[in-house]
Amino acid sequence: MKYKHIKGDEIEGELDIFVTHNEDEYDGVITKWEEVLIHGNPEGLKSLAKLLLEIAELNQEEVEDKYLPNGAREHYHLRPNIELSKSSNSVIIGRLDAKGTGEFYKSFVPKKKA
Repeated sequence: MKYKHIKGDEIEGELDIFVTHNEDEYDGVITKWEEVLIHGNPEGLKSLAKLLLEIAELNQEEVEDKYLPNGAREHYHLRPNIELSKSSNSVIIGRLDAKGTGEFYKSFVPKKKA
């Protein structure tokens, strides 16, 4: 796969990504949480899926250092009113593993294993 160093307008169709802030009370205890909602028409969802696969399948080690230096991670910015709907939040999707080291960023906490 050829590396796409010029990015923008990756999403075709309609895609809306936003965060909701929720609150619930049970027995006097208030619980708060956030959710990320991703909605799209078929073309928008397929376009997002295609972009996710491109990022996942990219061999970061083969990308020239001038485009992706060692220690960097491939990522895309999805912007309201450009790739996303006007009502969306800005979103960055990208790789967890860094080029050259394979390390994850320090704030990453893995999920519990069953």
